Amino acid sequence: MSQSNTWTKVDEYIGEKLIEHDPVLEQVLVANRQADLPAIDVSPSQGKLLSLLAQMAGAKRILEIGTLGGYSTIWMARTLPADGKIVTLELDPHHAQAARANFALAGLEEKVDLRLGNALEQLAQLDQEGTEPFDLIFIDADKPNNPAYLRWALHFSHPGTVIIGDNVIREGEIINKHSTDPRIHGVRAFYDLLADEPRINATAMQTVGSKGYDGFVLGLVTG
Repeated sequence: MSQSNTWTKVDEYIGEKLIEHDPVLEQVLVANRQADLPAIDVSPSQGKLLSLLAQMAGAKRILEIGTLGGYSTIWMARTLPADGKIVTLELDPHHAQAARANFALAGLEEKVDLRLGNALEQLAQLDQEGTEPFDLIFIDADKPNNPAYLRWALHFSHPGTVIIGDNVIREGEIINKHSTDPRIHGVRAFYDLLADEPRINATAMQTVGSKGYDGFVLGLVTG
């Protein structure tokens, strides 16, 4: 068995043992495929990780930068209390349309505020609106803008806010300082900012599985 097949089989094993059968989430993934969305949703085990982190943080307000079809959004939104809210930002109208249908399927329209448009512009708009800080922030959008997203995440944080960044290993390419890929440069600059920013205490975890070789950054805002 190849290494990648082993990773996928292990993910399936974890899912069978630790993740309850969920027809809605399974239907969401089917709907995303039928809508020809990129197959880059978080895996079920990663979705449950986001759910657990939101619960551990006692999150009532969540910000997600990068919606895609809303699979990760649903995992997090389900943890919210009755008065909780998740704001999720998506650039692509087709992705947003699919996500809205998925939120309706999951019965979460009242808890999800999906904002369509350039994420940096939407973040500036949230600031103009006087948006309150968030308890958990998930960054999973275009990687060249990761440093800017992190600055906004810190702006919308309070001590105790959890900040998560996805796709921060890039099959190990982050150690290639000579890479010409703007995504790699964006992630490396993201690490530089995390290293230099005294307000956040962070680490990164390498992951393998059905999504290949990648990883998460997990940070706690301390000041």
